[in-house]
Amino acid sequence: MEEKRILCIGLVCLDIISVVDKYPQEDSDTRCLSQRWQRGGNASNSCTVLALLGAPSAFMGSLAPGHIADFTLGDLRSYGIDVSHVIPRTGCSFPASIVISNVTNGSRTILHMNRNLPDVTAEDFQKVDLAQYKWIHWEGRNAEEQVKMILRVEEHNRSSPKEQQITISVEIEKEREDLYQLFPLGDLVFVSKDVARSLGFSSAAEAVVGLYPRVKKGAHIVCAWAEEGADALGPDETVVHSDSFPPETVVDTLGAGDTFNASVIFSLSRGQTMQEALTFGCRVAGKKCGIQGYDGII
Repeated sequence: MEEKRILCIGLVCLDIISVVDKYPQEDSDTRCLSQRWQRGGNASNSCTVLALLGAPSAFMGSLAPGHIADFTLGDLRSYGIDVSHVIPRTGCSFPASIVISNVTNGSRTILHMNRNLPDVTAEDFQKVDLAQYKWIHWEGRNAEEQVKMILRVEEHNRSSPKEQQITISVEIEKEREDLYQLFPLGDLVFVSKDVARSLGFSSAAEAVVGLYPRVKKGAHIVCAWAEEGADALGPDETVVHSDSFPPETVVDTLGAGDTFNASVIFSLSRGQTMQEALTFGCRVAGKKCGIQGYDGII
């Protein structure tokens, strides 16, 4: 019997990455060491990592027409990612990010442009055959529509036997109040360091304890804190921690958080414990920081 897939819903964009040996000063003329195009976007990146780890995966997001869309679709397909739920949008511009990657310290600075491309709507999601999926992950974006999508999955789960139910995960990365309505809707909730800090927490452990009352009964909440590792809390009320696993040389931190999320999802979808999943996520994210792009994390 064919294994059910993991569906990631959110952004795909074009990353135009300029590699420099130091961050350019204002009003300077600086040569790049290299420049490349790379498919980006949180959900898109997580799909890539899931595919590399060996999970059948699918991406759902919007695409504006043109040669950038052709590049993006071709790249998704090259990883074996199902793109049958990619939604073409006419009259829109393709979102892009200008990324300055510093080889001296591995930092990246992102300037993102996304003017008029609509996100996936609940109406779009109605066309998804839920029976194909065992896990659906939402990158928090247009929360009002995403709430409706998740409610549809919850209704599906209530009428399905346990082995056919879908695990729901959400990522709350941006410091936007409207996204916080996603907290009580995920079986697994990823909250970013930036969001945790904006809500008054100074560590991952503080964040998962302080934010746990916002999640639904039986859920897990996870917070990664860069070089300090990651923490999680679940219904047993025990904080689980993993240290980080930094590479000998930091090469490229772009997408490290998306790599962590995907690796945790992969591990849990294979029946591993939260401790195992957290450690695996930190290991794979650390390895990703030591390479350019994603090929080579496995």
